[in-house]
Amino acid sequence: MSIRMILAAAAVLALGAPAFAQDAPAAAPATPPAAGAVDPAEAALEARGEAFGARMQTMGAEMQSAITAAAGDQTAADAALDAIVARYQPEADAFSAELKTFFDARATTGTEEEKAEMATAASTVVPMIQGLPAMVRGRIQQAAAAPAPATPQ
Repeated sequence: MSIRMILAAAAVLALGAPAFAQDAPAAAPATPPAAGAVDPAEAALEARGEAFGARMQTMGAEMQSAITAAAGDQTAADAALDAIVARYQPEADAFSAELKTFFDARATTGTEEEKAEMATAASTVVPMIQGLPAMVRGRIQQAAAAPAPATPQ
């Protein structure tokens, strides 16, 4: 398997956070597949990754709304954010498990280099995706707690 799948998984992470933090990096562009070399399993997983990224964007918007609705009441904000994370965490767990299964399956049939690539992806990207709801929550809380930038006079 090419680095394309790993970049697609990383893009999911990038999609999940930019709207919530000013310092989030832009998603890395995926390398185009070789002519006629579209892997149906990879394409399906990439589509599910895009859908997951959209769900994480929705989750982030819900979290931002909850912070706004709490109007400074930290207890209310925490309770609302806990409920939002609880609703979305199963999706993160399921998608990260699907990625791990995909990476593990690819590692069994690839070259030694591909096996190492898949092992690295499984040990880094998968936990990041699983932790995405908590990461987004943390970034939104940090952004909400940050002082407003001074406006020039």
